[in-house]
Amino acid sequence: MTTATTELELAVIADIHGNRWALEAVLEDIDRRKIHRFINLGDTVYGPLDPAGTADLLISLRQRTVRGNEDRIITDDTVSDVSIPTLAFTRDRMTDRHKQWLESLALSATLEPDVFYFHGTPDRDDEYLLHEVTPKGLQSRTPEAVTAMLEGIPYRLILCGHDHTPKTLTLPDGRLVVNPGSVGLQAYTDETPHHHVVSNHSPHARYAIAKRTTSGWVSTHVQVEYDWTAAAALAAENGRSDWASWLRRG
Repeated sequence: MTTATTELELAVIADIHGNRWALEAVLEDIDRRKIHRFINLGDTVYGPLDPAGTADLLISLRQRTVRGNEDRIITDDTVSDVSIPTLAFTRDRMTDRHKQWLESLALSATLEPDVFYFHGTPDRDDEYLLHEVTPKGLQSRTPEAVTAMLEGIPYRLILCGHDHTPKTLTLPDGRLVVNPGSVGLQAYTDETPHHHVVSNHSPHARYAIAKRTTSGWVSTHVQVEYDWTAAAALAAENGRSDWASWLRRG
């Protein structure tokens, strides 16, 4: 496996979902810590909040970003927004510049020599890596199952998002897998492939810090306060009382 000895500190963000308030608070915290690089793991703009403002901010910062499943569907003409009001809301606020940026995002990317990152899994933007959905709900995958899903990927630090749940897992071979949690949405329900609930039990924005030391990668999970009351009020105003509840309570 590739080994690097130069120290490096990265902020890792994911699943902003158009929550500009949370993103600004996280970026202020990253700046306060004097961390100069961050990686964004996708699902950046979809949601009943401020997709355009979020996109403008991310584009201006020119940091590394990959595609999430809900980034993809925004520019996918085969996905109808007739029965998905929040998709219609997001699309209506995307300019051609925003859409071109979303279309330019890759499924996965690397930060050489030892970082590999993606939204869901290496091959899919709509599948959880560290958890699986069972008829009984969301359950953690075993280290062996995660190792199998990452077969052939030699990178020492592997970054994923999608399930909005902060978690760090050290694999049996020493690779470190980090999910930073969600910047912008701390709870949700989903019906695919079975009904499941995600909840982090507080409304704070989440991100992670990954640091490469001479002895390997380590990670820290961070919670940040922001004006989630304002975000929840806007979600309710835009027809998503469920999002409003998730944003207020986490």
